[in-house]
Amino acid sequence: MFHRLAAGAALVLLSPLSQAAPDAASFPTRAVKIVVGYTPGGGTDMTARLLAQQLGEKLGQSVIVENRPGAGQNIGATYVSRADPDGYTLFLSSSALAINVSLFPKLDYDPIKSFAPIAVFGQSPNLLVVSSKLPVNDVKQLVAYGKQHPGALNFSSSGHGSTQHLSAELFKLRTGISATHVPYKGSGPSINGVQTGEVQFTFINIPSMSALMGSDKVKVLGLTSSKRSAAVPDVPTLAESGVQGMDVAAWYGLLAPAGTPPAIVKRLNQAVNDALADEKFRTQLMQAGVEPMNSTPEFFASFLADDIALWKKVITAAGTKVD
Repeated sequence: MFHRLAAGAALVLLSPLSQAAPDAASFPTRAVKIVVGYTPGGGTDMTARLLAQQLGEKLGQSVIVENRPGAGQNIGATYVSRADPDGYTLFLSSSALAINVSLFPKLDYDPIKSFAPIAVFGQSPNLLVVSSKLPVNDVKQLVAYGKQHPGALNFSSSGHGSTQHLSAELFKLRTGISATHVPYKGSGPSINGVQTGEVQFTFINIPSMSALMGSDKVKVLGLTSSKRSAAVPDVPTLAESGVQGMDVAAWYGLLAPAGTPPAIVKRLNQAVNDALADEKFRTQLMQAGVEPMNSTPEFFASFLADDIALWKKVITAAGTKVD
């Protein structure tokens, strides 16, 4: 009798655990939430909403986007890192995830240990843009000008630690030129500083630059990617222009809390790659200046680790920190 009672008690104790355990075979059985660490309307938010619509169709459940902005997406990242690892709370991150670990003195999460990478599905390279007032017409002339006129070049960005800022710092490292960083509050004011000649150059993403393509106030010299972009096919890569090691871009990736069952991660990865097979979705991404890319969780993990190492070198060399 005692043994029966003990066995029954054990079943009662175990049943809540078995109910709480995520069932990968039937996942998902309810709405999935994608957290974005920025305010609505920005590039990351827009990309998340495009993906959410596609994932809802592929998964057969509602996929909603929740904005938790602040601290360069760290608030959203911290929230997801502490969520239940059941696949129902996900994080759509920009490349700030790789940058912030070296930029901020202390984080409440670890970009590697706190997450299970699902897929990196898009990249957005930056354009190197100079003021028309600067007497250069290509990248080699810009580098030569910088070396011949030390201290004469200033560059703008959308803020400390942005991919635009760090792309310029990496450009300095790769070319050996000196230039002073002038941060602005956003991409619009940053490119306006180049138009007016307040600064001599900047790195800026394609969507933010699209309205100014062909302007007589700026000159587009190069692109920070390994191959030319379909959005700006006439713009050469920096590698074509003689600057190696500048294959960098803002990226967008989907992650789950660490400990999420591998079968659920695999299911979500498949859904993302199925979405990328949809021509409408690919077109939407490309129109937003995002180049689609397929990936596995393993590739994303390696990709993230490499990006962290790259930006750590750049941030250390630039002496950039955010209090």
